[in-house]
Amino acid sequence: MKQHRVRTYRSADRLPREQQLAWKIAEVAADPVAVEPLVAEMIGNRVIDSAGVAVAALGQRAVAAARAQAMCHTAARGAMVFGLSAQRPVSPEWAAWANGVAIAELDFHDTFFAADYAHPADNIPPVLAVAQHCGLDGAALVRGLAAAYQIHVALTKGICLHSHRIDHVAHLAPAAAAGIGAALNLPVEVIYQAVQQALHVSTATRQARKGEISSWRAYAPALAGKQAVEAVDRAMRGERAPSPAWEGEDGLIAWMLEGPDAAYHVPLPEPGEPKRAILETYAKEHSAGYQGQAMIDLAFRLRRRIPDLTQIERITIETSQHTHVIAGSGANDPQKYDPDASRETLAHSVMYIFAVALEDGAWHHERSYAPERACRPTTVELWRKIETLEDAHWTRRYLSTDPTDKAFGGLVVVKLQDGSFLSDELAMSNAHPLGASPFHRKRYIEKFRALCDGHVRAGEQERFLDLAQQLPTLTRQGVSGLTLTAEPCALGTHSPRGIFDYADGADDAVIVHAFAR
Repeated sequence: MKQHRVRTYRSADRLPREQQLAWKIAEVAADPVAVEPLVAEMIGNRVIDSAGVAVAALGQRAVAAARAQAMCHTAARGAMVFGLSAQRPVSPEWAAWANGVAIAELDFHDTFFAADYAHPADNIPPVLAVAQHCGLDGAALVRGLAAAYQIHVALTKGICLHSHRIDHVAHLAPAAAAGIGAALNLPVEVIYQAVQQALHVSTATRQARKGEISSWRAYAPALAGKQAVEAVDRAMRGERAPSPAWEGEDGLIAWMLEGPDAAYHVPLPEPGEPKRAILETYAKEHSAGYQGQAMIDLAFRLRRRIPDLTQIERITIETSQHTHVIAGSGANDPQKYDPDASRETLAHSVMYIFAVALEDGAWHHERSYAPERACRPTTVELWRKIETLEDAHWTRRYLSTDPTDKAFGGLVVVKLQDGSFLSDELAMSNAHPLGASPFHRKRYIEKFRALCDGHVRAGEQERFLDLAQQLPTLTRQGVSGLTLTAEPCALGTHSPRGIFDYADGADDAVIVHAFAR
């Protein structure tokens, strides 16, 4: 692994493309190094995981709306939309869009934290959609996803976006473009142009994850994936990109990040070095922001020591600066204590997550966020007794580059009304690779089946699992079969019409939009 120094250059300096980060990313993507068996197996695990998470979200309004948009763009060849029949393909960028929203909606897919944050499985919808549309086989799909994960992790390690309130999908779009390029075996020049185009159109503010968090939190990565597909398509047609995208004097670093005097270091594999980054990423056992994973497990453990929760006077969670200011009371977001807040907001409130897990001793992707659950008086009372504090120890561990030391948990101190204290700490969630019960193929399949139960027939589940467990050896027909047809009752509805619904001859007298109702 080589650390590449990335900084701003004046236009007059004419930085050679071979020294630009986008070119180095493209070289990694185009490197034909074989995908190691352990990496291929993990890619299969994440395809299984993401499909289950997508199915569980099919009835959500945001997912139904994205699916309705995609179905306005059917294609004779195309790619598949989760939940719909494989006989109804759509244009690949729209399949990436619909499936991207479905996978991201419940905040239940994989995660990676370093200098910035990432959900690397957000790369799966665009790379899979292109593989299906272009008739690629399983080996090509695996090659593309290994490259996408590698680039996404590298950018997340090397360049902090959130400190400048830039949303982390600015790392996703270039990674997805690189992954698509790798799957298609495109030349370095084409991938280079696509990576820069994808970066250029995917920078947005972090307000999507602040204050009143909306369903755009799920749409943001879907849009980045869609933009990646379109960027590769344009680059394949000979279109060039603003260059250099990261290092230019009016580029990302100079004006959106630390400024022209700053330098970043991005770790990328040397030529011939296997792409193993997916093995550094983490699965989720609970449907919540990753800051809440260890907190849920810790709440379950503490619950056994507190027989009467009404005797709690105060709960203090000592944790990392990241957790405190993003998901904790340090965010200074009143919505994180509001029982009427959106599901997206509650999923990123450590205080809410800890209160519900402590009361229920269980966590469910729907029931734990139901409005009647959030508004339960005992929950609201307990919830407002909880605060987070930044602790230097947990911040250091959060920022550690040593995977055996890096941690995302904290110390919980409970003060009871009689003046006594209880405390416990957990550095890593149970599902973490170094946790008490790390995920492996069996756990991924169990999660998949639990999420598909009642939504997808058993035979359809087994058909998909059979394909996903043979991913590297699938034929093009097998890759096209990597979708799931859901029961109609699982799909939900989205009645308001949009622009795309109005085909030639449509009756425009029936126009009505959701907010006018």
